[in-house]
Amino acid sequence: MERKINILITGGAGFIGSNIARALLKLGHEVVIVDDLYSGRLSNVPDGVKFFKMDIRDKNLEQIFKEFKIDYVSHQAARGDVRGSIDRPEEYADVNIRGGINVLECCRLNKVKGIAFASSGGCVYGEPLFTPTDESHPMQPRDPYGATKACFEIYLKTYRQLYGLNFTIFRYPNVYGPYQNPFGDAGVISILTKAMLENREVVINGAGDQIRDFVFIDDIVRANIMAISLSKDHVFNVGTGFGTDINCLVATLAEITGYKKAIKHGPAKIGEVSKSLLDSQLINSAWGWHSEVSLKDGLIATVEFIKSDE
Repeated sequence: MERKINILITGGAGFIGSNIARALLKLGHEVVIVDDLYSGRLSNVPDGVKFFKMDIRDKNLEQIFKEFKIDYVSHQAARGDVRGSIDRPEEYADVNIRGGINVLECCRLNKVKGIAFASSGGCVYGEPLFTPTDESHPMQPRDPYGATKACFEIYLKTYRQLYGLNFTIFRYPNVYGPYQNPFGDAGVISILTKAMLENREVVINGAGDQIRDFVFIDDIVRANIMAISLSKDHVFNVGTGFGTDINCLVATLAEITGYKKAIKHGPAKIGEVSKSLLDSQLINSAWGWHSEVSLKDGLIATVEFIKSDE
């Protein structure tokens, strides 16, 4: 194990952030979580962390950096729903950009060694010009949420140039697994699983031929752990490179859960891309990372967790 360091996770009560926190605790690091609990859940916060209910826009955030001598930041906090961003674009810009700048200023003032940022491969690329999509693809978001992610990526590069702040940008695909909220508007696998286990009606948005790259949470956590010692100025996709259409996903989940009701289709959602599939050869070449958990195994693990969490 590398030496123990002090790590701040923004959004650490959320799905991805809380899984990163558990992994860091097992490695013996000191973990501090900041989360306003807008979408995160207090029950997700693991024992052994120092938790602060705080918005990342709060001017008192820097006091946490100072008090705990933060070495590294895992920036997972965001307003994270595409459709919510279309309804409330100013709120998303305020939290994701202005709040993100507050985090960066705290990093600068306290000489933080590095920061990892949770971006979105599906949203910053928009409707892709080619698939699998690699990191050379232009950023062309189709919704305000994706626009805030693309904008903050530029801020990270600016702070690197001005102040030498090391960063890693992870462009996530569709991440799923234990601790994902099954009641929100995002996280299609958890939402579908919960509905099937409760024998509720399942409705697919549109025709169901949308292609997505689904990555299990353990693979995402491994990439984030690697970034602690390897952050410099990297932009990485972290996908499987394999596409699954929603109809196929739903059929597989129905098989695992024993769901027997007919699947219905509703109208397509505004701003939704038809195909998102990420090429992750760059992180494989640079760090040796690749996804290890198959979709079927990941779905089984997710279903079992949601069953046990009821």
